[in-house]
Amino acid sequence: MTGAAPLRRSIRRLSEATIERIAAGEVVDRPASVVKELIENAFDAHATEVRVVVGEGGIGRIRVDDDGEGIPRDELRIALERHATSKLADPDDLDRIVTLGFRGEALAAIAAVSHLTLTSRVPGSDEAWTVRAEGGTVAGPEVAGRPVGTTVEVRDLFFNTPARRKFLRSPAVEQLAVLATVERLHLARPDVALVVETGAGRVERYPRDRSTVDALGRLLGPEFLDQSFPVGATLAPGVRLEAVLGRPSTARGTSTSLHLTVNGRAVASRPIAQAVRAAYAGYIPRTRFPAGSLTLTVDPGLVDANVHPTKREVRLAGEPRLVEAIRVAVRGALVAIPHAGEPGTDGTLRLPEPAPPTPGARPSAPTRPGPPARQRSLLPAPDAVALPGSSRHPALRLLGCVDRIYWAAESPNGLVLVDQHAVSERLVYDALRRDGRLGRQELLDPIRLDLSGRERSALDAHDEEVARAGFGIESFGPGSVRVVAVPTYLGHRMSPEALHPLLEELAEGGRPLPGEAAPDRIAATIACHAAVRAGDVIAIEEMGRLVAELHRLADGAYACPHGRPILVEVPRSRLDRWFLRAGP
Repeated sequence: MTGAAPLRRSIRRLSEATIERIAAGEVVDRPASVVKELIENAFDAHATEVRVVVGEGGIGRIRVDDDGEGIPRDELRIALERHATSKLADPDDLDRIVTLGFRGEALAAIAAVSHLTLTSRVPGSDEAWTVRAEGGTVAGPEVAGRPVGTTVEVRDLFFNTPARRKFLRSPAVEQLAVLATVERLHLARPDVALVVETGAGRVERYPRDRSTVDALGRLLGPEFLDQSFPVGATLAPGVRLEAVLGRPSTARGTSTSLHLTVNGRAVASRPIAQAVRAAYAGYIPRTRFPAGSLTLTVDPGLVDANVHPTKREVRLAGEPRLVEAIRVAVRGALVAIPHAGEPGTDGTLRLPEPAPPTPGARPSAPTRPGPPARQRSLLPAPDAVALPGSSRHPALRLLGCVDRIYWAAESPNGLVLVDQHAVSERLVYDALRRDGRLGRQELLDPIRLDLSGRERSALDAHDEEVARAGFGIESFGPGSVRVVAVPTYLGHRMSPEALHPLLEELAEGGRPLPGEAAPDRIAATIACHAAVRAGDVIAIEEMGRLVAELHRLADGAYACPHGRPILVEVPRSRLDRWFLRAGP
């Protein structure tokens, strides 16, 4: 006997409160999205300076002050209603969006899930006025005091939507997301000064810069600008690309250091990001990502900015063709940049274009432009290091290094090549998982490093991980730290400057490892930056220590934490075939 059929629920209209909360969830998903919407409103109000105060990572408090043109008293309450905006006067305006906020949803959405206070004063007015909203209910206006401009204060975000609030991360992680958002907005509008107060006396300043290049140098460091190259191209009628991208040596472990701006709007575009990465094919490993900034200036009629409630994505007319044009432009600029040690026919230094694949040939791993030809030959090793064999490993005789990347060794079966970064990375990763931390070496002369706001927040959020990595860090004034100790493992000492990329990846939660837990991703990130790097000069005795340690691994692993092979064996029989020999 079957059970009774469930009672059918009738279709009914949702309550206004439910509608408001659903709409708010489409626009506001975390404190960083609140900050984004409020700063973009300030940009549209022609502000020259915006000050942001963040408490408890933005969960407890967000305050945004600007010196823009303000909101009149009789429009304050309307500004908190859904679909109320001053930025669209005619339906046809949707076809040519020239402002950042135009949907009229941001303030209403934020007010629906917080305690919000909106205070504003317009030029020529003797006083400011304020309105207050709690969960969407508005009171006011009342007389208030402030200079010309607008202040929006948001408290207790998601106080009335506990399901949404419980999915927020820790305040430290949410603060990281806020600073990352501010940095993207600074790159999109470097002509507006941004100031962020994050509590405990921390103030991050992003002064008005003359250009995106200046802003990029502030965020990624002057060292990045020294290793960057420009890209400029007209991609189509009404579409202009200006970019500053890093050389292959600046490639990062995540994609977050590639910034895209379209008509002054900081956006994300997977097709464009993939096109830029494709332009670097053959120059950076598949596990690395380009860094830099791309600015597209597009006829507003060719941009659809209404494809996402938060306006974080846009759609371009003829996008596939434009994406391919971006790849071609970036590739052409990359191929033409000077590269140390590789003279071109005109006397300048050139980065060689990898040869096209032979038709019908199997694809191979990407190649990497290396040092000059004189460094690519097998380095002589009169005192070759001999490593005994075992039931699992053949005996090896280490001969030297090729291109400061691959170690060459002779085995009873032929030739063995070892990737020096991969073997070191694997050993450091296993040591971290086994012992929980790396050794450290105190520096006789501590090194001062300037950190970006996002890097400082990453250090605050991951101070224990940084200590386990072997770094000793001391505060050293606003925006700076002193590195007093660096990681060391099996005789290799890590560079103090490696703290920058380590913090960058920790800010993103560590390198992705399919099926692995967060602690393993953190360990993989630390291992990558603590390991020997491609291009490091390694004594043959150190090569021997690392390979011997690899042989002692219990699991006999021959891949780095990210899956790249550590060593490749070329059998004698294959060598014979290459040289058209019949056999030994």
